Amino acid sequence: MKNTKRNTFIVFLITIVVLFFVLKDDYENIINNLILANKWYILFGLFLIVLYWFLKALCLHIIVREYKPKIKFRKMFHQIIITQFFNGITPFSTGGQPMQVYMLKKSGIKVASATNIIVQDFIMYQLSLIVIGVFALFINWKYHFFSIPSALMSLLVLGFVINILVGVGLLFISFSKKFNDFIGKLIIRIATKAKLVKNKEKVIIKWEEKLSEFHESAKLFKNRKLLFLKCFFFHLAALFIFYVIPFFIFLSLDSTLDISIPEVITSSAFVVLIGNFVPIPGGSGGVEYGFLRFFSSFVSSSVLLSALIVWRFITYYLGMIVGGISLGFFKGDEKKRENRDFY
Repeated sequence: MKNTKRNTFIVFLITIVVLFFVLKDDYENIINNLILANKWYILFGLFLIVLYWFLKALCLHIIVREYKPKIKFRKMFHQIIITQFFNGITPFSTGGQPMQVYMLKKSGIKVASATNIIVQDFIMYQLSLIVIGVFALFINWKYHFFSIPSALMSLLVLGFVINILVGVGLLFISFSKKFNDFIGKLIIRIATKAKLVKNKEKVIIKWEEKLSEFHESAKLFKNRKLLFLKCFFFHLAALFIFYVIPFFIFLSLDSTLDISIPEVITSSAFVVLIGNFVPIPGGSGGVEYGFLRFFSSFVSSSVLLSALIVWRFITYYLGMIVGGISLGFFKGDEKKRENRDFY
């Protein structure tokens, strides 16, 4: 709880700093743009972010039903909303996955199975992120939407490398039992020497039991390739929806802008790739920098800065606000009989 309050406060401070630098040079025009914006386009942008959450929840629901067939979709949607809050307040969005495992456990899923569900779901997300990123590079190379300065290209390459390494690392965790066994026992030995573990043999036995459960769960994705492809498609669709949101924000601010959906998707894909490895909650700083640099080829300064404020609210702050409120309404399954079926 202390870390949550601290991280929320850090996000608040970062927001104030970013808003200061965004508004300081053209305050009146930016505010005027926001006041005169077409609210219908902004509402459609809000609809798209909800649809993005819906598709992510749909993917999670499809996987979880393999372990608990009668679980309701609304429960998965609720969990995805809560995840937005924990992703938003932690660097690299690392807080969301542990919270998802906890929520799935409270919903009656074994910890090993819940962990595997989240790992596989994240692998599909990483794969879709890389696929769209490669697509964006190809489209920009073919149609020359904009030239990418060497500094930005270096950041993009770094973003690709990091996301690929994360994906490969997760595949090792999912399917290499020897690798996991080695790492787990190494950590236990170090913890024993540091006197953090009293009964080494007991902990190792417990670890081997959990590891076996985890890899038994992972076999589902080896045997159900159609399930993997279906969820990958939903993640792909969700990211395309997320990437197109700036298009409608720009239209809300200036309907005469000469900008196409492919240009917006390409720019958005690059922004996300750069923002993903910024070690600050929400990728703050890196995301804003990428947004301004990539979209400046198509949009004037005051409209661009106004769009940045609306875009960050819809795609980042709204999720944290709704997720934080939803957290107070989260309840696990209270039926002990149902829980016993899955432990």
